[in-house]
Order: sequence, then structure tokens, then C-alpha cells
Amino acid sequence: MSKKTSYLLGILLTIFIGTLLYCYLCDDCHCNPNGEAETENTNVVAEPEVIPATRNAFSISDADGDFNIKINDNFNFKTSNFSILEPISTGVTSEVVKLKDYLLANPLKDIDITGYYRSDETNSSAYPNLGLARANAVKNYLISQGIPSRQIDTHGELNDSINPDDASTLFGPLKFGIVTFEEGATDEALEAACKAIRENPLVLHFKTGEAQINLTAEQRQKIADISRCVDKLGVKVQVVGHTDNTGDAANNMTLGQGRADFGKSYLVRNGILSSNIEATSKGQTEPIADNNTEEGKAENRRTVITIN
Repeated sequence: MSKKTSYLLGILLTIFIGTLLYCYLCDDCHCNPNGEAETENTNVVAEPEVIPATRNAFSISDADGDFNIKINDNFNFKTSNFSILEPISTGVTSEVVKLKDYLLANPLKDIDITGYYRSDETNSSAYPNLGLARANAVKNYLISQGIPSRQIDTHGELNDSINPDDASTLFGPLKFGIVTFEEGATDEALEAACKAIRENPLVLHFKTGEAQINLTAEQRQKIADISRCVDKLGVKVQVVGHTDNTGDAANNMTLGQGRADFGKSYLVRNGILSSNIEATSKGQTEPIADNNTEEGKAENRRTVITIN
């Protein structure tokens, strides 16, 4: 072997040994099977997207008049809930006074309230949707501040663009407007709905003490119609408790009253004012089915909700 060849082999051996030492001693790199250094792969974890909470202002304007208010505060709610969060800000209460004065001075104008709800919320109210239940909660507050119920219209609307904060609070999931009516105008749809309630009342079968009642879509709509008839026409809700003929007639009268009182409390929890509800008992005196069968008795144990 020539001296030059030995010299070249020595250089290659030095490079090879140096590479091996580098691979084993370096903390920031790795070697592949061919002895080549390679950088370590690291997984970059993306930060979760932060969705800011929606904050709707309390804003009402009249396109046909000179009324206009707008403040950053509003009526707030927890998700899947229709009770207004307390306390209501002083800014909102001050603007409500202005709204009351404006509506009282303009009896042909109504305040239009649309409550929003998300598709991922649970509707625990007796209304067709949580948005309508929220609008009715605001309606009751406005009534408590002196605004006539006949000048308040309520609606519910799905809106998945409203986002709660980290504490599950929805800030102002509502929309407001002013509607002007012609003098002498009638609401034929409302009159038809109220007539339908009188002809086909809401009938419920539930056990006293139940906190939640599973209502059908038709029953929810009836409660919404009853609430609107009360607001717009000034009628009263009549809740009547009935029993089967088991036991003493006097005791059944008391039992029927208990069912009526529970029905009333259920409606109150769902936004119909107590002063607008009359609860009475018929006991066993008005059966609608044969008391000689268990099925008939079950039908007779009922609570009937209608309007006068």
C-alpha cells in the first residue's frame, strides 16, 4: 500500500469515527442507520381557537318616529335557561323608563322582542323554543315596569352566531324593534288562535310534584298561544283540576284543587303572571271517560287549561 493511499484511508477513518462520536454525544440530533445526522421531528400543538363572546347592545329604534336608544348593557341569560340574570344594569332600567313613556304616548305602537337561541341549547321551558321563552321573560320585566302587555309582541329565532362566554353567559341574545299599527286594525291570526284554545283546551296529565313536564310540540304551541291571548286581549287563564270517582267526593274536590294549583305554578314558572291565572277544581263531577275502567279513570285525572 502506497504512502498516499494510507494517508487517504486515515482521513476517511477519522471522518467516520468523528461522525459516530457526534451522533452519540450530541443531544439535539439523531443518526440514521447510514450514520448521517438528522434533526429531531417535533409535533407542534396548535392553540385552541378562542371564540369571543357575543355582546349585543340594548338597541331600539322607531323607523316611523323619533325614538332611538342604544347602550352596551342588555338582558343576559345562562345557556339553556330563560330566566333573566340579576341584577339588571341601571343603564337598562333607565332606558326602559324612556321606552315606557314613549309607548304610553303612542298606543298604536308595540315593542317587538325576538329572543335568540342556539341549536345546541336544551329547551326546558314550556314554549316551542328557548328564544320565545327568553322574549317572554323580558316581556314580563317590561310589564313590571309599567309597559302594557298589549303593546308587547314576542318571538323566538334560532341564531347559532351568538356565542356565550367561558361562564356560559349569553349577553343580550335578543333583538328589539318598534312596530306601528293602523287604528282599528285587528289581528285575525290571534283571534283564531284564541278561539281554538277555547274550543280545544290544553289537557295535561301529570303527577303533583313533577318539576318537569314533557310536552308535545302542539302543547307547547298552545301555551304560547294562551300567553299571547292573555297579553293582547286581557283574558284570564283558567286552570281546572279534575279527578276520577275513587274515594270521597269532598276529598276529590281538594285533590282536584291541588292539581289546578300545580298547573298554575307550572305556568307561572314559565312566564305567565300569577295575577292572570285562576285555579279551580271540579273534583269528580265532570268525567270525560268511563270510571269503571282503569283507562277511563286515568283520562279523568287531568288538568284542563283554557281562557275565558
